[in-house]
Formats: sequence, C-alpha cells, structure tokens
Amino acid sequence: MSQSAIFAPFFATMFLTLLVWVYMYVRRIAWITRNRISPRDLAVPGMLTQLSPPAVTNPSDNLKNLFEIPVLFYALVLYLFATRQVDALYVDVAWIFVAFRAVHSAVHCTFNLVMLRFYLYLIATLAVWFIAIRAAIAYFVG
Repeated sequence: MSQSAIFAPFFATMFLTLLVWVYMYVRRIAWITRNRISPRDLAVPGMLTQLSPPAVTNPSDNLKNLFEIPVLFYALVLYLFATRQVDALYVDVAWIFVAFRAVHSAVHCTFNLVMLRFYLYLIATLAVWFIAIRAAIAYFVG
C-alpha cells in the first residue's frame, strides 16, 4: 500500500471543515441580513450566539468541533506517514472516521437530533482512538 493513501481521508476531513465553514457563513450572513442586524450590535463577545437561533449557531458549534478530535486525527496521519506505518487497516479506519464525522456534521448543522449526533461522534472518535492506540502499541512494542 502506498504511504500517501492516508492523505485522502486527511484532505477529506479538511474539506469537510471548509464545507462547514462556508455553510456557517451562509447561514450567518443570511440571518443577519434578513433581520437587519447591525455589525455594531454583534460587537459584544457572545452576542451573536445569544441573538441567533440554533440554525445559525449549530454550524458554528460544529466548526468548533472540527478543531477538537480531528486535530488528533491530523497528527496521527502525519505520524503514520512519517514513520512509514500506513497500511490498509489504518486507511480504512481513517475513512470510517471521515464518514462518521461528515454525517455528524450534516446532522449537527441541520436537524440536530442530539442522540444520533452523539452516536455518530462516538463512532468517529473511537476510530481515532483505535488509530492512536494501535500506533502507540507499535511504537512501544516495536
């Protein structure tokens, strides 16, 4: 297996972040424009969150989520590539992470069914922990 195969899910996660970022701004700008809110009214920290409905705040919250566990994913991908440990199992689990994060983002940014979102997040995060634990065992044992 090519070591660079791990970068497909790596970049897919980055593009998911880009997509959520764009969606967040589309929702925010539409809401601000529709409600004729002055930027000055939003200058107080946290005011946008207080004033806006979940349809506007959820994409922002999701974007913040994409800078939490995915950061570990990025670090692990770079570690696996640098140490030439990329194999089919790592790539498959990385794609599981991406798929569940993408569905998690779709749920969070739209109808936001919390328990569904929780399970999607859990599966994605378990995929990252699997990668981390497997890589750590290989490092310490091997």
